[in-house]
Amino acid sequence: MTAINLFGKGHGILNLDLNRQPDGCDSELGFQFGDNFLEKQTEIDQSVYSEIRTTENNPDGSLRKRRRYSSGEKGKAKVDDCVPLIVIEDSEDNLSLELGQNPVGKESEKINSNNIWPQIEVESSLKNMGPVVEHNFFEAEASDSESEQENVKAVEFLLDLREEVRKREEREKYHEIARYHAPRLARSIPDEEFYRRKYHPEETNVVVKEAEDEFQDSDSPFCVAMIMIKKRNPSSSGQKKSPDGGLKWVPSKVSGSGAVKRGVPPLLEHSLNVLAKNSEAMVSLEHVPDFLRHKLSRMICDKGKMDASFVELLARGSPTEIRVKNCAQLEEDDLTKILGSCNTQHLTVLQLDLSGQSLPDNVLRNNLARSSCSLPALATVSLRGALRLTDIGLTALVESAPALQSVNLSHCSLLTSSGIAALVSCLEYTLRELYIDHCQDIDATVMLPALKKLKYLEVLSVASIESVCDDFVSEIVKACGTNMKELVFAECVELTDIAFKAVGKNCSRLCALDLSNLHKLTNSTLQYLADGCQSIRSLKLHSNSFSDEAIAAFLEVTGDSLSELSLNHIKEVGLNTALSLGKCSRNLQSLDLSWCRRLRDEALGFIVDSCSSLRLLKLFGCTQITDFFLNGHSNSKVQIIGLGLKPLLEHLDDLEPQKGPLRYSPSTSL
Repeated sequence: MTAINLFGKGHGILNLDLNRQPDGCDSELGFQFGDNFLEKQTEIDQSVYSEIRTTENNPDGSLRKRRRYSSGEKGKAKVDDCVPLIVIEDSEDNLSLELGQNPVGKESEKINSNNIWPQIEVESSLKNMGPVVEHNFFEAEASDSESEQENVKAVEFLLDLREEVRKREEREKYHEIARYHAPRLARSIPDEEFYRRKYHPEETNVVVKEAEDEFQDSDSPFCVAMIMIKKRNPSSSGQKKSPDGGLKWVPSKVSGSGAVKRGVPPLLEHSLNVLAKNSEAMVSLEHVPDFLRHKLSRMICDKGKMDASFVELLARGSPTEIRVKNCAQLEEDDLTKILGSCNTQHLTVLQLDLSGQSLPDNVLRNNLARSSCSLPALATVSLRGALRLTDIGLTALVESAPALQSVNLSHCSLLTSSGIAALVSCLEYTLRELYIDHCQDIDATVMLPALKKLKYLEVLSVASIESVCDDFVSEIVKACGTNMKELVFAECVELTDIAFKAVGKNCSRLCALDLSNLHKLTNSTLQYLADGCQSIRSLKLHSNSFSDEAIAAFLEVTGDSLSELSLNHIKEVGLNTALSLGKCSRNLQSLDLSWCRRLRDEALGFIVDSCSSLRLLKLFGCTQITDFFLNGHSNSKVQIIGLGLKPLLEHLDDLEPQKGPLRYSPSTSL
């Protein structure tokens, strides 16, 4: 509360400055009247304004008496207990003005008798003023002639001020109502979409228009399938879906026919398992076929028992294959000794994955790449996770192995585009498979001219390389798309539908595609792939935003050729996908539906019973699945993992099936 003391006789100067800016109001309200307001002014003693007094509370809670002027203080008005006040009350909930006056003279009686302002109150003492926050008192020099007209103008001004405050309060009221309802009426937009709409509206409109034109005007198989799926979709006709999606499935009469019980393992698998448990007791692997060596090596690595003694058994004599998928327990001295004593003249496959710090450049150059043709038969090399391998060691390796056709350099963090260019210059006419995913120092645009020279390239994996963009994909598939069989673009987050439009046009023989975690893709990508790559056998769509209808339409067109499909964490997967899977995926062997929580027992039962070739089903995160499906399906050969508290180590081979090198074309020797 702010109180301004206005008293005295005759003419005086009154200055009132009220500046207040409430929440939600952009303008300030300010009023001031003084010399221009009164017609007749008298000169005021400046010493009067220097006397500014505040009212304070005594320790006992009462108000102090305000100072009285003595009769000797000429020109100053006498202060009595009752004074005329302009009281301005300011709070969060209410803003009101009151004028409390008790002037001395006949003019005051006239004002009160005429009821100019009903809210004028006469305060008889300071104690009745209520709580006071700040009091500023301006004493004006008294005059004997004070006109009634000037008082009327002052009151009219305060009435106008009160009306303005009322309007401001009304505006604030509607602002509060709008703020209260805004969260309920607002629609959230993802950051990327908001940025695109705000700063590139023309691009957004073009993309949307192109997508609409594609689906409306095209007569492609995908669009025809989309039209049929929308007609059979209950939601398109306004029908209400049932909790199970409207799918009727009758469980098998034989309860628990195949999901829980497993058959007796073959004698060969049981024997290899015993050998893996006792690998430290083995003394020789002579006359053991390569495929058994490889399987035994995998089992030992899975059990965490791979050591230098077993690797020495694999490298003893003149081996044709050395496969170790986990060399984490080997030291640099161990690899130096093993590779230094190995006869590499007939070595065709070398796999030393996850070697970490134990395989630097000097070990490769001194023990494997001794000369320009020290590895004449080597066709496949995998050094995944060699953290100390640089461009120098890679160049020495490829120069010593002119017959290399498959090179896996995943997670080799020190490699650059120069090393890839050197590799291409040596293997331009032989290289068919190149894996360089998670090599963050490689610039895709810099190595693009070199990769375009690989006319026989069949497999390219550039997962998680940030510089991979639409232009890179378009250029590489135009140059090498004729022979391309597998592309891995997982986590290349800059890719859009434009890249896969080029893939659909140029890679008609594509067999495997990994599009995991590409959040900028739309349903148009599935259309391009369905119309141009109908021979796809393995497709991974992990964590994408494709619609249920688009996935179902893709399956309608290419489902017969699919043997492996991953729909992990695609939230829209539902009834349409389940119907198309059961109808068109007869050759499907591996299916990943983890975190697809719209699929209920009936939908999964229909899929498993209809896909007679299905052998592996992953259902991690599907907490909605019950024993009604597990004990009711009729496919006795399918293995379901991801549900319940079951040990995952038993299913490592199923989770990550081991695929051999050069699986699309046989190895050729020079």
